[in-house]
Amino acid sequence: MYINNDDFEKWMQKLSKKLTEIGQDLKTLINTSEVFEEDEKILDNQDLAFLLKVSKRTLQRYRTSKILPYFMIGHKTYYRANDVRNFVRKHMDFGTYQEFEKKHPRKDRGEKEE
Repeated sequence: MYINNDDFEKWMQKLSKKLTEIGQDLKTLINTSEVFEEDEKILDNQDLAFLLKVSKRTLQRYRTSKILPYFMIGHKTYYRANDVRNFVRKHMDFGTYQEFEKKHPRKDRGEKEE
């Protein structure tokens, strides 16, 4: 297979643009310690769907109806554990809330992680 120089240049420009976007996303993630509190946990869309035993579409409905706070980095959706905890407490059954608390216990300010 032969690729001419013009096609190769176009392909390389697209690749360079995509790598620049990925680099910007990584810089954003690296600086999360400046944005989030030290003990705050972040869940992505897939983790939360698995944890709550709902589909990604259901999470999308929760976001659209503004009952589940979220933020995006690049094209990926994330949730703060404290926001999810409040959502589960208000909108899910008690068993789901207890399961969430087991997997993501709330740390008191004075309590140190072992």
